[in-house]
Amino acid sequence: MTSQLEAVFAAIDAANAQDPNTHDGTPSELLYGQRMSAEQKLLFPDASDRLQIAARGQHIERWTLPRSAYPDGRTGYLAWRRAQGVRHGARVAELMAQAGYSEDDCEQVSRMLRKEGLKRDPEVQALEDVICFTFIRHYLADFARSRTPEDLLNIVGKTARKMSPEARAIARETFDMPPALAAAFKG
Repeated sequence: MTSQLEAVFAAIDAANAQDPNTHDGTPSELLYGQRMSAEQKLLFPDASDRLQIAARGQHIERWTLPRSAYPDGRTGYLAWRRAQGVRHGARVAELMAQAGYSEDDCEQVSRMLRKEGLKRDPEVQALEDVICFTFIRHYLADFARSRTPEDLLNIVGKTARKMSPEARAIARETFDMPPALAAAFKG
């Protein structure tokens, strides 16, 4: 790991360590960033610095723009997510610039965090695959407890459709899911 990459990871972790929300005593977004990095290493062990940074910074300081600041419903949720992507991209690009990364690298990571080029840009798609694996491995079980079986099947289907064919194949081999959910990852 280069000193630049170490510096950006340290800055992201320091920012996310301020999260007032915790999970088992660890700031929630700090834990999320570490989980994202772990999934990225499993899926893309030879990832560029840009992908590694985007994965670690995916939810940087997410708590500072609460979901409750936007209207209820799908439209409000999507507006909140877009605003978060813009914020995350700008904040991570700022930290990268401070560590000496080029303007081009900063802009590429910012684009990745805004999810521009999903399904077209291999690194943006790789980030989405990491996001989906992190969700499935660490958050799906808790999420499922508050959903009807129909809603859960719909959400898992949407998650699978976001993934690359290669990631769906890995998910089928990696995760032990009930047949109805596993079917979403076929094809």
